[in-house]
Amino acid sequence: MDQQPPPFFKRGPAPLALLSFYVALSVALLIVDARLQTLEVLRQGLSMFTHPVQDLAHLPAQLLNNAGSYFASAARLQEESALLQRSRLESAATLQRSQHVEAENERLRKLLGVKEREQVSGQVAQILYSARDPYARRVIVDKGQQDRVIAGQPVIDDLGIVGQVTRVFPFLAEVTLLTDKEQAVPVQVVRTGMRSVVFGLGNGELELRFVPLNADIQSGDLLVTSGLDGIFPPGFPVARVAHIESDTTYTFAQIRCTPVAGVEHFSEVMVLDPRRPVVLPAELADEVAAKDPRASPKSSRAKKKRPKKD
Repeated sequence: MDQQPPPFFKRGPAPLALLSFYVALSVALLIVDARLQTLEVLRQGLSMFTHPVQDLAHLPAQLLNNAGSYFASAARLQEESALLQRSRLESAATLQRSQHVEAENERLRKLLGVKEREQVSGQVAQILYSARDPYARRVIVDKGQQDRVIAGQPVIDDLGIVGQVTRVFPFLAEVTLLTDKEQAVPVQVVRTGMRSVVFGLGNGELELRFVPLNADIQSGDLLVTSGLDGIFPPGFPVARVAHIESDTTYTFAQIRCTPVAGVEHFSEVMVLDPRRPVVLPAELADEVAAKDPRASPKSSRAKKKRPKKD
C-alpha cells in the first residue's frame, strides 16, 4: 500500500507555454479586429454592461464638483451676474444690427434666386473623458445610438469646429478631435476665398497643406469650413494661420495653424445633425445620366419609361 502523501500542487501546462498561447491569441484578435472589424458588435455589447460601472466610478468626482459649485459664494455669483448683464447690454446693439443684416441678406438671396443657406441643428453633449490611446486625440461624449447619433456627424462648441463623431456605442460616442493625425477638413480662407485642406498634427496644432508658395495667405487669416466634403456645414470657424514658412526647395508652403475652438479643453459640445444629401432636379439628373454611363439605373429606367412624342 502506497503511503506517500498527496502532492500539494498539481502541475499543469508550463507557465511559458501559457504565456505564449495567450500572447498569440491576443495578437490574432488584434489583427482580426483591425482588418475585419469582427469584434465591433462584441465591443458594443460590452459597453452596455460597463457603462453603469463607469458612471459609478465617475460619481465621486461629480459629487465633489457639484458640492464645490453649490457652496460657491453669493458675492461671486452676483458679480458674475452683473458682468453678464453689462456684457449683454453692450452687445445688444451689435446683435440687433446682425439680425437686421441677416434678414436683409435672406431677402436679397430670395430676390436673386440664390439657394437659401442651409439651416443647422443638433443636440448638446457632455465630454466625459478622453480616449485611452495616448497617441490619438479623441474624447468620449454622453450621447450614443439611443440619442440617434451616427458616425460622421460634426461636433462644434461656441467658437467653432471641434471634431467629428467616428464611433458610436449604445450610450456613448467617440469624437475624433480636429487635431488628430487622421482628421482632415476642407477649409476656405475668409480674406481671399482660397480653398484648401487642413490636417491635424497630433500635438494640438493643424497644418494647411497643398498651398503654393506664391499663394496670398497671411498670418492671422481665419479658416472656415468650405462644405465641399458634404459633412461639415460651410462657414464654421476652424483655425487661424499662426506661422508660414516658404522654402523654395519645397513645392508647397509649410503653414501651421491653431484651432479656433477649445479642442483640447473639456466642456460641453454640440453634435450637429447630418447634412441632407443634395437632390438634383429631374432634368439635371436625366442629363447627368445620359452623359455618364455609370449613372444610377433608376434614372435610366425612368428615362426609358417616358412615352414617345408623336
